[in-house]
Amino acid sequence: MIRVKNIRKTYSNGNFNVDAVQGVSLEINQGEFTAIVGPSGSGKTTLLNLIGGLDVPNSGEILIGEQNIAELSENELIDFRLHHIGFVFQSYNLIPVLTAKENVEFLMLLQKKSESERNERTLQLLKAVGLENQTDKKPNEMSGGQQQRVAVARALASKPDFVLADEPTANLDSASTQNLLNIMAKLNKEENTTFVFSTHDQRVIDRANRIITIDDGKVVSDVRNTIA
Repeated sequence: MIRVKNIRKTYSNGNFNVDAVQGVSLEINQGEFTAIVGPSGSGKTTLLNLIGGLDVPNSGEILIGEQNIAELSENELIDFRLHHIGFVFQSYNLIPVLTAKENVEFLMLLQKKSESERNERTLQLLKAVGLENQTDKKPNEMSGGQQQRVAVARALASKPDFVLADEPTANLDSASTQNLLNIMAKLNKEENTTFVFSTHDQRVIDRANRIITIDDGKVVSDVRNTIA
């Protein structure tokens, strides 16, 4: 599903350069529940952003299926993300003036899905994340855990090939974290949804079935977690 081949990303910072990602190569298959881990500044979020087309590498290939997204223009990337990649961010990134239902169906509106298809999938997803009774609530009327569950439902609404989650538990308490992880693990096992996390949260790492450790912009280990 995802093949990363010798990608590099360097940022200029005043008079010197920062090598955020240095020659990383890896493959992530359909149905994996993968955590990319490492200390702050290790390059894990940059790597996730490159895989998601939110940033562009200086060199190398990022193949989603057979499409090398490193070659796409900005407008082509926007369209590709809309139809192929779901995102969950640590700050939720919900639209504050929209209800839970409206937030979830927003991407489907951009995809020009019919009203009946939007309604059916939105209600299905809100039920899957345990929020079928919160459809008309706006973000400021929900807890952090509820907002993040709406964000997960929204990420899945467009039927993406995979979901990228950048520190999705960073702003959640322990109970909300376990609830969110249970939901994502259930979706992973029952619907074969692929999740790739960037995280330093041990609770997420313990649930992942693959742990990729990155440090100084390089992959230093890649292990399967058979206990998860």
